[in-house]
Amino acid sequence: MSNQFDLVIEPGKGIKQYWCDIWQYRGLFYFLAWRDILVRYKQTVIGIAWSVIRPFLTMVVLTVIFGKLAKFPSEGIPYPILVFAAMLPWQMFANGLSESSNSLIVNANMLSKVYFPRLIVPTSAVIVSLVDFLISFALLGILMVWYQFVPGWRLVTLPFFLLLALVAALGSGIWLAALNVKYRDFRYIVPFMVQFGLYISPVGFSSSVVPGRWRLLYSLNPMVGVIDGFRWAILGGDLQLYMPGFLLSVGLSLLIFGFGLAYFRRTERTFADVI
Repeated sequence: MSNQFDLVIEPGKGIKQYWCDIWQYRGLFYFLAWRDILVRYKQTVIGIAWSVIRPFLTMVVLTVIFGKLAKFPSEGIPYPILVFAAMLPWQMFANGLSESSNSLIVNANMLSKVYFPRLIVPTSAVIVSLVDFLISFALLGILMVWYQFVPGWRLVTLPFFLLLALVAALGSGIWLAALNVKYRDFRYIVPFMVQFGLYISPVGFSSSVVPGRWRLLYSLNPMVGVIDGFRWAILGGDLQLYMPGFLLSVGLSLLIFGFGLAYFRRTERTFADVI
């Protein structure tokens, strides 16, 4: 007598099953993140020092332009520290956005040959930017010692603003990654967006220089709230958060993340065919 049984194959389209799949493939996530870290600094002469040199040189340029030539106010804080405290979240956002938006194209062979939750690829690219952040944060500590600047109790709130920066980078990154699969023009658009965003975000200057009637409109840039939050947490002193603008930036970051995730989930089943 032969035993008969039914084999049921579930597509795993439910959101609960999808997150379970991501957890099961966490080993792949670790592998991709570690591979990207090694590739970034492989065969470079000075290695991870590039994570310090790039933001440091950018800080010097912005300090000269906005602090020395334009003579923007620094809220009583040494201008290099004011700029570098903003460079930390901006560099993490810019690197995460750039790497994640191209991540699916770079891993095209993997996508077309084996199944795994595609969300792992851009997410691992964003996490790599966190390594650069931690290295650059050490340089900020050196600057504070040099200028004899001591942060206050607000520093304990920094992880919240760091999480907000990661949400903004991941939300934008996964949305652009999905668009980049179908419309390859975005690989040229993203570098322009990052370069332009540096100058419209309050990196080289304090957002307090923006006239009051425009500050809420200016906060439609999600990075405004993130950067102001970093400065508030790290620099303390008389710096105050513009709460209406900050809440708007937080809401927009969450909205972009939700929209990006929904769009990615809706289109990822076609990635292997289109890419």
